[in-house]
Amino acid sequence: MPEAPRGRGTSLNPTNRFEELAYEWEESADPAEKPAPKTRFYRDTAKSILVRNDSPDIPFTWSLNPYRGCEHGCVYCYARPYHEYLGLSSGLDFETKIFVKEDAPKLLAAELSKKTWEAETIALGGVTDVYQPIERKLKVTRGCLSVMADARQPCGLVTKNALVTRDIDVFQELTRHAGVRVIISLTTLDPELARRMEPRASAPSARLSAMRELSKAGVRVGVMTAPMILGLNDHEMPGLLEAAAEAGASTAGYVPLRLPHQLGALFDDWLATNYPDRREKVLNQIKSTRGGELNDPRFGTRMRGEGIFAEHLARLFALTCRRLGLNQGGRMELERGNFRRPLGDQLRLL
Repeated sequence: MPEAPRGRGTSLNPTNRFEELAYEWEESADPAEKPAPKTRFYRDTAKSILVRNDSPDIPFTWSLNPYRGCEHGCVYCYARPYHEYLGLSSGLDFETKIFVKEDAPKLLAAELSKKTWEAETIALGGVTDVYQPIERKLKVTRGCLSVMADARQPCGLVTKNALVTRDIDVFQELTRHAGVRVIISLTTLDPELARRMEPRASAPSARLSAMRELSKAGVRVGVMTAPMILGLNDHEMPGLLEAAAEAGASTAGYVPLRLPHQLGALFDDWLATNYPDRREKVLNQIKSTRGGELNDPRFGTRMRGEGIFAEHLARLFALTCRRLGLNQGGRMELERGNFRRPLGDQLRLL
């Protein structure tokens, strides 16, 4: 199995399941002729920015995604198959062809200005990470957060990039008037596993530092230990939660790995390349929690799995959280009463 190109999560770019025609590189061809997988950015001309969620497994109703595709390149990412709706592959295309909604802040302001908007909590990045590398330059996420801070609109987000600390000033403003939840995704404390599994995301130590900085600034911080991959990183759960609690996290969550659509083939190839000795064990344990398959899309079980391994993971999570005092305050409801509709810079000066 060929190793993934440096800085990429996978070496594969499988055929889009919706497309009849596809280009395939001949394995016998000269590798020197194969073009390097450089990242390309495209303007996403979406006319609306908020998406309503009706899944009973997801704890939010509204989400906002400034980017489609993600350069972090996490091999397990459940969002990879979404790229196939764009006529692209869930493999290398997902991490090298990034669509940017440059008008996201303006579109968001328009949505919040509608009389029908009731200031329900908005989740940033329900699909792809809102703090992937290009955000450092484009600042689309910061623009959206600034609109929310101005409108005193409650929000939350999950990220695995320490770049999140850049926007502490906006998070503090949100904390004063509406409330905000910043969740840091932490999958391993092993820097080598993180480098292989999440090649362009921040190192585990940097994520923990980000938690400390956010918490010290008075921003409510949580940790998401997801995905938990049986036979690979599930043994780290107690250590991950302990490190996060020490860094200031007050809430925690987890999700066992599931592999919908082409993710199964991508992850199988990644295991064969990086951890061939564990391949069969990992895949079999995943299947044991998903009814004998690599994915079980049923509501009620897809976010927790079922069977003895899933039950053990759930008990371990609950006991560790209880010991560390995580999730003890109940679900924090964010403040909707201070919301004010965006007026625009000129009207705000009057």
